[in-house]
Amino acid sequence: MAEEYPLTDLLIGGTEINYLFICPTKLWYFSHGITMEGENEWVDLGKFLHERRYANEEKEVQIGTIKIDFIRKGDVIEVHEVKLGKSMEKAHEMQALYYIYYLKRLGIRAKAVLHYPKLNETKEIKLDGREGEVEDAIREVQRVKSLPAPPEPVKSKKCRKCAYYELCWV
Repeated sequence: MAEEYPLTDLLIGGTEINYLFICPTKLWYFSHGITMEGENEWVDLGKFLHERRYANEEKEVQIGTIKIDFIRKGDVIEVHEVKLGKSMEKAHEMQALYYIYYLKRLGIRAKAVLHYPKLNETKEIKLDGREGEVEDAIREVQRVKSLPAPPEPVKSKKCRKCAYYELCWV
């Protein structure tokens, strides 16, 4: 498997890592240019919370293929991601780990902070030897993206709020 999907370039975005852990079908649609997020009320709510709560922060820092909500500089760069709730915490954590990994590959030391403003909570994320886990996720994203058709969706309670719901279930 590792030979079939080499890690020669980091040409995927953090959203793709996130979607891998939410739903591979959603990842496939998104990676093939089918973007439904612009018309989703949950995405709009997340953007509103981000803009209001973190108004003084520089928004959406683009570095190569990754787009970080905001960064803070210090001894180590802090990558900050704002999320609506914790129901998809594994996806959020893997996206943050990917950002740290990506920056490390560029020679930049970083850590991440996940913000859950509705819950008044934060969670610090460090790479700490989890490179293999990130590399496995990268390979899996590459595999899903290379499929000739979207993987069969698996219905769950998170589907109801998904921007891609109508593509899978209507």
